[in-house]
Amino acid sequence: MTLNREQWALEWQRLREVDWRDMDVKEAGSWPWLLKVVCCCLALLAALCVMMWFVVSEQREAYTAAQRQEVRLLSEYRSKASQAAFLPEMREQLATLEGQMGRLRTMLPTDAEIPSLLDSISDAAVDNRLTIETIRLRPTQTQPHYIEQPLDIQVRGGYHQLARFSADIASLPRMVTQHDFTLEPVDGRGDTLRLSLLARTYRYVEESEAPSTEGADTP
Repeated sequence: MTLNREQWALEWQRLREVDWRDMDVKEAGSWPWLLKVVCCCLALLAALCVMMWFVVSEQREAYTAAQRQEVRLLSEYRSKASQAAFLPEMREQLATLEGQMGRLRTMLPTDAEIPSLLDSISDAAVDNRLTIETIRLRPTQTQPHYIEQPLDIQVRGGYHQLARFSADIASLPRMVTQHDFTLEPVDGRGDTLRLSLLARTYRYVEESEAPSTEGADTP
């Protein structure tokens, strides 16, 4: 259908004369031809917008999820890249720590070496001319990675002798820590003192010796 200029002008005049308040969809057949075209175009545009909304909304959600994943992956990449950059230094530090741990383990007595450790403490007391009143073992205390062996020590002698005795214990090849010192005169005399202390030595727990938790809930 081809419209000339006069017909276009006529249709435009009819469109301008339309009373939009009195329009009824039931009378759409009598609407001006130009109004019908405009309404069809608007309906088509609305349909396209609705279709695009549903299509784009799904892709928008996928795009948002991809953005979140991108941020997460970038963060993981930066973290792993940083770890990879410091990996040689971390390996050197780990080797150093393992070496230190090995040296510390050699300072811890084994279960079979506890009697010889008691002999070394007794020898230190004898070498410093002290009178041994008590050197005895307390019950062991098991920790997650080591076993603690407390010892009660009570000796008697001069101040300088006791000081040398304490230094000799600290310099033993096996690790012995000293706690709860008590120093008091014997029989009210100041020239002879009694030293009481709690010494602790430690034994490393091997994996084969670690207590098993299996069946702990079984009555």
